[in-house]
Amino acid sequence: MASSALLASELCDPRFLAALEPLRLVARRVAPRGVVAEQRSRDKGSSNEFKDYRPYVVGDDLRRIDWNVYRRLHRVFLRVFEEIEDLPLYLLPDVSASAYLVDADAQNASPPRARAGLRTALALAAISLGQHDRVGVYPFADDLRVLMRPTGGKGRILGLAQRLAELESGGSTDLARSLATFAGLRLREGLVCVISDFFDPAGIDAVTSALARLRHRLLLVRLVRKSDAEPIVRGDVRFVDCENGSTADVSITPHVLERYRAAHARFVESLASFALAHGAGLLELDVDAEVVPQLERLFSGGTYHA
Repeated sequence: MASSALLASELCDPRFLAALEPLRLVARRVAPRGVVAEQRSRDKGSSNEFKDYRPYVVGDDLRRIDWNVYRRLHRVFLRVFEEIEDLPLYLLPDVSASAYLVDADAQNASPPRARAGLRTALALAAISLGQHDRVGVYPFADDLRVLMRPTGGKGRILGLAQRLAELESGGSTDLARSLATFAGLRLREGLVCVISDFFDPAGIDAVTSALARLRHRLLLVRLVRKSDAEPIVRGDVRFVDCENGSTADVSITPHVLERYRAAHARFVESLASFALAHGAGLLELDVDAEVVPQLERLFSGGTYHA
């Protein structure tokens, strides 16, 4: 059964937001033309954060010459400063129909994946907005749409929680099309966080190819359940695709289960290999567990270096 909306109270509460306070997103290198924020990049600019000296070369800004050093050493050195800019964060939560699926027949029905996915998006938004970065939110299913254009301000988080809760579940999953739409927005280079189970009818190779074409740094949050790797169904089963309505009758035998496990392992390995090869962050987030303790694994010492 698919539910089309969540309650804002399901996404955030005071304790949830307070638990995020110690966590920070830090850029290894931020793109130019940002606004002053709490980021420290490896670029050297003209902020007031002194970093080092270097010898003067023709064409350098004379205003950066340290005349005290010149008087002592009779050599011309420039003061080099550390650039302080914002790290744009672009959040892409999966809102396809399968993300909102709830098993109505289960005695203890698990919450839909969308709940954990949107809480994760809200958590990362709260961290970035809290350190004066700009955040944009772009939900996707069969295509991507704009929920919130890149903007800053701590006061926006409760409004964002309400807007996320009001999201309607979409249709089928099409990551390649959604990422192509996102790329067409031509946003300033930043950190793109895709929050999804990454199950796409086109297959994982199409997904990783689409991700590779993005000109941004990547953080992939894969929403998982234990039953993904080890299905609990047995016997003769009719599967119904909640996104397109197609059906398949399958006899679950030990041989079929073994083939499924092998296919799932290849899927997991393909995404992990892509992340490693492209320097992307990858977090497997159990949708049936609390979000913040799992995010803390991503933030070594309280900080995630994008």
